[in-house]
Amino acid sequence: MEELAVIFKSGLGLTEQSLTIPQMILRGLLVYVVMIILVRIGKKRFLGAATAFDVILGFMIGSIASRAVTGNAPFAPALATTASLFALHWLASRLAVDWHGFGTLIKGHADVLIRDGIIEQAALRKAHLSERDVWGSLRKGGVSSLDEVVEARLERNGEISIIRARHKPEVLEVTVAEGVQTVRVELH
Repeated sequence: MEELAVIFKSGLGLTEQSLTIPQMILRGLLVYVVMIILVRIGKKRFLGAATAFDVILGFMIGSIASRAVTGNAPFAPALATTASLFALHWLASRLAVDWHGFGTLIKGHADVLIRDGIIEQAALRKAHLSERDVWGSLRKGGVSSLDEVVEARLERNGEISIIRARHKPEVLEVTVAEGVQTVRVELH
């Protein structure tokens, strides 16, 4: 068993000062597997619809994990630190689900940018957005006029969501001739 531990330490370069190419490759593969496991244990939305809360974790994990691969930090403590950050992130995410105030504190809140077809200029300034930025999102959503928008919000993940107005169809009744059935046409 002791020989196996020596081989493992030598293979990962835990005893040498400088790492060889095979040792870095092995470290990289091991860190990759550990990261996949941690992400799978964590939440499914991690970095999918990332909030600033998620992005910060991503930067920190990337930095610490890269140090484990390159040998700039001790291997096992770097992986343990990464795992503890995932655990903290999971705990904070769980608290945010159960406690709305905590969720708002760490993830932020959505801001209304357009209400009933009117652009909220103060909200744009607060979010550091121009009308051109908003119009880009509106066009992507198939909106060509502010009259089509009931509400547009800057969501916590930075995306702009749009709630479109439902227009009632215009109804035309056409009488063809006296005594003939009236034709009703709905225009959408």
